[in-house]
Amino acid sequence: MRILIVKLGSIGDIVHTLPSLAAIRNALPEAEISWVVERRSAEILRDNPILDRLIEVDTKALRRGPVSGETLRAPRQQLRRLRASAFDLALDFQGLLKSATIARLSGARRVFGFSRDGLREPPSRFLLSKSIPTSKNLHVITKNLTLVSGALGIPIPERFDNLQFPIATSSSHRDEAVGAVLHTGGNYAILNPGGGWPTKLWSAERFGRLADELWSHHGLYSLVTHGPGEEELATTVLQASRSGKAQAANLSLKGFYELAKRARVYVGGDTGPTHLAIAAGAPIVGLFGPTEWWRNGSLRETDICVDRVDIGCRTDCHRRACSNWICMDIEVDRVLQAVGQRLKVEQALLPVIS
Repeated sequence: MRILIVKLGSIGDIVHTLPSLAAIRNALPEAEISWVVERRSAEILRDNPILDRLIEVDTKALRRGPVSGETLRAPRQQLRRLRASAFDLALDFQGLLKSATIARLSGARRVFGFSRDGLREPPSRFLLSKSIPTSKNLHVITKNLTLVSGALGIPIPERFDNLQFPIATSSSHRDEAVGAVLHTGGNYAILNPGGGWPTKLWSAERFGRLADELWSHHGLYSLVTHGPGEEELATTVLQASRSGKAQAANLSLKGFYELAKRARVYVGGDTGPTHLAIAAGAPIVGLFGPTEWWRNGSLRETDICVDRVDIGCRTDCHRRACSNWICMDIEVDRVLQAVGQRLKVEQALLPVIS
């Protein structure tokens, strides 16, 4: 069976779909699995041993013109690669017009996607061969697995402990992570102040004060991770810290993944690095405002969300701009308390050495 996964981006979206890839491979070891992804989001999927083909596209042109194969950048080359396999079916995990169009352009005999309530752009359902019903109140990982189960009729994991996040790293990525933590003796927290939406950001100054408290109360160094364009944000965090125990770290995505594997705790908002840290198994303290922890956060019961439960404007918010921006007005003491609780739980899980 030849299967095409359509999940174009972002990084968090890719991470949330990895357990579906693993479930397909575990149930159908002989299947030929391809994945079409935006080039800018492809790094985390490259060299993946359970993927047969990774098809990288650039769909910016789709947002400037009619939705058709001719609007793809370098359309002939990309379309030839997309149609190189006679796909038996395509799974549209994105729920957009452009993703459903790409699934159709692949030549797949059948295209499966979510039912109307699960689509980000409901008109895309007209490009599907079959819609798979999903509940509104599902974590996005569970929602994706429901699509896999409904389309392929295969078993899916029901517990977080059974989820797999297949990410291939190399010695260079591990060396990258080790180099970033040499001065910490392995005793470090990751603080990630960035986020795709301004409304998802916790105060950089509070991150700086949190770094001081983590050193004072737990003896933890803080690595302030940042991506392209977030240098100023990281600098603000460091300037707000007075202990001298915080340091900026700019790693590749896979280097960050290896860094998160070894972290004592991770603190960050609803953003790609947080989802990558969850996949890496880092103990998580999430800071969530306009989006929901139950949908986008960690499925691990021991991870903690710190949010504002005392306000009435958060339900189905998802605003990227807000004139009443109070949902991320969270005190440092609350976050520090959550970190302490998460560290205590993790310590209790360590094996007893007699």
